[in-house]
Amino acid sequence: MADHNTPAAPDFDPRDFRNALGLFATGVTIVTTRTAAGDPIGLTANSFSSVSLAPPLVLWSLSLRSPNLPNFLQATHFAINVLARDQIALSQRFSKPIPNKFEGIACTDGLERLPLLDGAAAQFQCRTEARHYAGDHVIFIGQVLQYRQTEREALGYFRGRYAAMSTIDPT
Repeated sequence: MADHNTPAAPDFDPRDFRNALGLFATGVTIVTTRTAAGDPIGLTANSFSSVSLAPPLVLWSLSLRSPNLPNFLQATHFAINVLARDQIALSQRFSKPIPNKFEGIACTDGLERLPLLDGAAAQFQCRTEARHYAGDHVIFIGQVLQYRQTEREALGYFRGRYAAMSTIDPT
């Protein structure tokens, strides 16, 4: 029996809808954690956003089809590594389903042994606060326990391509 309170999803062309979403410029991150066995894992994501300053909360989302989903669902902590402009190769590496993405990658352990990628423009070490299932993704909300920022220019993503993220003087 249909739920008459839930509106039907609009019949959008998926490619056109994705192109429209691509007009919103985002940063590029690599979200990292450890598996239950203690192995480092990470993936490229541009779904990162701030939620709250008090308490300090951030979010990111992951596809229900991601092979990494079980690892992030069991994780009590995760790190958001905001990539710097010169880290395109790192973004590409972590966006592919290759084994041992961390091999040869410079990183250090943060809180709870979270993998922190060297050279990132900023890093947020988080305790998983909540998980929400929405559509074909899980939204992870994390309370920021520690963060670090640098003066490095962040890597951006716009219209399906990497972009420079720089400021514009409005005057």
